Amino acid sequence: MSKAIDLKAPTEEMDRDAWNAELRAMGEEHGFFEELGEDHSALFVQSGKTLIVTFENLDHVFEHGNRLPWGFDFVQKQGWSILGLMAHDWTWYRDDDVIAFFNRLKKEKFFAQFDTVVFYGASMGAYAACAFSAACPKATVVAISPQATLDRDVASWETRYQKAWKRNYNNDYGYAPDMVATAKDVFILYDPLEPLDAMHAALFRGNNITKLKCRFQGHRIASGLIQMGLLKPVVGACVDGTLTRTSFYNMLRARRDFRRYLRELILRIPEDKHPLLIAFLAERVLSTGNGPVFRRKLNAANALLEERGITPPGKRGGRK
Repeated sequence: MSKAIDLKAPTEEMDRDAWNAELRAMGEEHGFFEELGEDHSALFVQSGKTLIVTFENLDHVFEHGNRLPWGFDFVQKQGWSILGLMAHDWTWYRDDDVIAFFNRLKKEKFFAQFDTVVFYGASMGAYAACAFSAACPKATVVAISPQATLDRDVASWETRYQKAWKRNYNNDYGYAPDMVATAKDVFILYDPLEPLDAMHAALFRGNNITKLKCRFQGHRIASGLIQMGLLKPVVGACVDGTLTRTSFYNMLRARRDFRRYLRELILRIPEDKHPLLIAFLAERVLSTGNGPVFRRKLNAANALLEERGITPPGKRGGRK
């Protein structure tokens, strides 16, 4: 596609129905747009032989400046095709219309026209990316903080997402760890220090699965990767088949300058055991700007160091 697609963001005068109509017009010109029941829609824009399949909540879509699925501009600039699934609620994509949609794509061999297919999602979208990748064997899956299932008989320990507990996770594309069995590569990004996310990640097993640990990132790993400028390179590496544990962790070194990560890190360091480490870390961060949490932790660490007869880092060598 040589000409960039421009979809104007909704204004107060343009309600979602009007925006929906623009999506439909785009789909009719460049691929297709389908409303899948009342709670889901799918936009396909065809370009190259690489397809990125994304899953998002519509509220997140409306947060984007151009009101398009995540990565639309990035995917378009790469000359790739995109199939963006959008949920209008916290549905976990369990509606029959969505299941029928992917069954139809599979039956019509829709995915066969592409050389490379990558399914991507975060949290609810990561569950869907894993689950519906079964419609496209040999696809690559990038799942950030995914759930394996919300079935109460399997994951009764999952205390979040009560709104979606009653949905059916035992029909087609139900149990995500089973659905990724036919995928080429599955990359599970999660924080092992987040107990519930770690428990879901533990249910994904297989030779095609690579688990990438993002410590101190919490559940919102995707937003952190976006802020660090890493999500697009990660997806790009999945497309060209170069993503490995080593390359990912090399990229993740960018977190050393990412304040949200550093804040989570310093909050988890035991003050009584490692006050010197806290002081060094807090001083490093505060040298780049203000930070109430870091200042508070620094003051507490310095007080403890002085109590133990240790000169705080900031007061060594004549510094005050």
